Amino acid sequence: MSARFSTQDLLACYRRGVFPMADSRDDPSLFLVDPERRGLLPLDAFHIPRRLKRRVLQDPFRVTFDTAFTRVIEACGEPHPNRPNTWINSAIVNLYCALHREGHAHSVECWEGDRLVGGLYGVAVGGAFFGESMFSRADDASKIALVHLAARLIDRGYVLLDAQFYNPHLDQFGLIEVSREEFRARLKRALKVQASFHPEAGDQSIGSGSSGKAGGWSDSVTPDGTSSTSGSSPSGMVTRSGSFTGAGAVQRITQIS
Repeated sequence: MSARFSTQDLLACYRRGVFPMADSRDDPSLFLVDPERRGLLPLDAFHIPRRLKRRVLQDPFRVTFDTAFTRVIEACGEPHPNRPNTWINSAIVNLYCALHREGHAHSVECWEGDRLVGGLYGVAVGGAFFGESMFSRADDASKIALVHLAARLIDRGYVLLDAQFYNPHLDQFGLIEVSREEFRARLKRALKVQASFHPEAGDQSIGSGSSGKAGGWSDSVTPDGTSSTSGSSPSGMVTRSGSFTGAGAVQRITQIS
């Protein structure tokens, strides 16, 4: 792929159903992937395993969105004993960080105090969210990040959560596999949906209500590009940081699944 590959080129790839990868962390080049079989996590049938649900309800981590995107993608690219090499190279990091600054790439972070212990990142286009990678430095951190992502996507009107490939690790959440043709048909429908990853200022829908949203909050963007949020739901479903509580995330998912 050309070194001139831009964020707009990247978004065009996602709209076509393809995405870039690298052969290794140290390989400077990228190539496009168009899987014959695609892994999806249906938002209307997202499953939270019983043990994990108990953990989510305990709120073991502070969960945030888009507050540490660069740290998340760099952590996803770090090698570890079970994965000595990764496909996230410097070109991927630079490209997706630029996409994040433009408001199209997003992260979910799990914190223990000031320590980042897990998270994930992906790309949002229309009503589709393309999951890219996740990491965990504490038990269940990446799984809890995924549960909170699903709750956010449902709440914000998304209809497609792409997991890219079949992964046995995701079976527990209701992962399905579809053909390339079926994925493109679903993607075409999802791209027509107008969804927003962050609530608009003044969006104060509370509970399930006529809008189908749960919890109320308002977001703004600080000069450094991070999200600054105020407001909370009387039900306690939404924290002062604008994230769902564990109970709120579980409730939002089970309302639709």
